[in-house]
Amino acid sequence: MSLSTQIANQFREVQLNGNWVSTNLKTQLSAVSYEMAKTKIGSLNTIADLTFHIHYYVAGINQVFAGGTLDIRDKFSFDLPPIQSQEDWIKLLDKTFAEAEKFANHVEAMADEKLNDSFVDEKYGNYFRNIHAMIEHSYYHLGQIVILKKIISEDLVTIK
Repeated sequence: MSLSTQIANQFREVQLNGNWVSTNLKTQLSAVSYEMAKTKIGSLNTIADLTFHIHYYVAGINQVFAGGTLDIRDKFSFDLPPIQSQEDWIKLLDKTFAEAEKFANHVEAMADEKLNDSFVDEKYGNYFRNIHAMIEHSYYHLGQIVILKKIISEDLVTIK
């Protein structure tokens, strides 16, 4: 199995279909209502904010994988459009999971040699570094989402 395929599988595990930590974003988010997703706890980001944030970066890197420019900026990574219904929430989830699969497919199709190439500009490191950053980023926010779900589900806060 190529290194690119192994890395693509790691990304799929955290985003879409289980892994060594026994969960993934898709499983965790699929059990969240839009009310839960929008629940604000103090100064913490909401589940919806974190979902959009993860999606924003994956979609931005997919644009590069498809031959486009790197247009993502940290200052826009939490600019979540309003989620006002379960339908809006489902649309965000569908886009998130579709972009995740597209990302994994791009990585899987990548020649292993490409992993050492500079990503857009040398200052961003190589493809390997950036792909693994997306895996690490996803795990980081997956942990936050799991904790937020527990707090909300155990009625430690009131859903508004």
